[in-house]
Amino acid sequence: MSKITASSKSLYSHIRSALRGEEHDYTAGSINKAIFLLAVPMIAEMVMESTFALVDMIFVSRLGVEAVAVVGLTEPVMMIIYSMAMGLGMAITAIVARRIGEKDPKQASDAAFQAIVIAVLLAIPLGFLGYAYSGNILRFMGATESVISQGSGFTQVMFAGNLSIFLLFLINAIFRGAGNPAIAMRSLFLSNGLNIILDPIFIFGLGPIPAMGVEGAAIATVIGRSCGVLYQLYHLLDGSGIIHLTKENVVMRFQTVREILVVAASGAGQFLIESASWIFLAQVIARFGETAVAGYTLAFRVIVFTLLPSFGIANAAATLVGQNLGAKQPERAETSVWKAALYNTFFLFGVSVVFFVFADPILRLLFNAKEAELVVGRSALQIICLGYIFFSYGMVIGQAFNGAGDTFTPMMISLVVFWGIQIPLAYGLAIYLDWKSNGVFASIAICHSLYAIAAIKLFKRGKWKLTKV
Repeated sequence: MSKITASSKSLYSHIRSALRGEEHDYTAGSINKAIFLLAVPMIAEMVMESTFALVDMIFVSRLGVEAVAVVGLTEPVMMIIYSMAMGLGMAITAIVARRIGEKDPKQASDAAFQAIVIAVLLAIPLGFLGYAYSGNILRFMGATESVISQGSGFTQVMFAGNLSIFLLFLINAIFRGAGNPAIAMRSLFLSNGLNIILDPIFIFGLGPIPAMGVEGAAIATVIGRSCGVLYQLYHLLDGSGIIHLTKENVVMRFQTVREILVVAASGAGQFLIESASWIFLAQVIARFGETAVAGYTLAFRVIVFTLLPSFGIANAAATLVGQNLGAKQPERAETSVWKAALYNTFFLFGVSVVFFVFADPILRLLFNAKEAELVVGRSALQIICLGYIFFSYGMVIGQAFNGAGDTFTPMMISLVVFWGIQIPLAYGLAIYLDWKSNGVFASIAICHSLYAIAAIKLFKRGKWKLTKV
């Protein structure tokens, strides 16, 4: 009994330390403890992000199938912006983690400032273009005119507020690379917590605030994320953490900018390739009507709810790889990756069982899904979860490459698998074999499994250990 009590106290102590954001040296000591201390706040961060996505859709689904379709058709295009932000985030995570591993926080902070400037310069023109061409974007995605008339405001607001997306992703990546994911966790708790509170107010109206429908969901999102960014900037400037901005850092260093862009190009390429494939998949599903799009969108929100926490474990692996390579400990970096992938497998296996058995009640309870939407959503959950075991390894190992600064390798795997195989496979199964939306879902499960197999084989070769950033 005393041993159990001691273990419980130790676990509680580790959780409290992880959530409080205490600084640790992740290049020494127990690897399991290092994974735990990094993964707990990263998982909490992703849980909050996934909760936001889920709650957002719960409210939007009350507006009807066309509102859900607006979100479902806008998100694949918004993924282009997410891809650029995440690619930039990958680059800065790798560079900051490497500098921290080398015990050089000054250069880590220098790189952080350069990345923020790059994000601002990218976000502003993208916002103008997306706002101006929102109707054309929805039309390109296969939306009907009634969907466009109801939802173009949602698309306009999401693009206009894309700077908050860029900065939220980017600055969180800076803190993760520095080994302080607790601040990233708190920023998402703030931003997404506000969004959850504001969603029903702006969507359905309250007091002097009129009901804005699906556009209100976008406004709530932008406000919430902007507040999260302000919280991040406060911690970057207050000087209490290992990484912070001072007057010395606020100088353009074009060599550092070039290094960031080189790594970020391939990092963004990974997500742009996958995002482009998702755009195609959404277009294929749109062939089968708004109900199919709505059912797929509801299921995808549930899938994201589980994959984002899993991505938190992958982010922990990326930080450990970057810092341990900086400390010239490549074997410790590799061991960290295999252990993180194993823990991720245990988690996603449990999730896949739940999805396969309880798909119907999950969709009914969360979204009050109609029968036609339920048929599509159920198939999406049950078919896609068949690839979850592979997802677990592919996700962690892909992030391990990125944490090392080798963003090129996972980009090339993505290009071959998602464009060379998934797109023609989805079209062939859905259209020619007449599997309809099930053909798209099967292609997702198959191709993410292929991605994992290719990533494992290339990771074992060990060339990533020689990457310089």
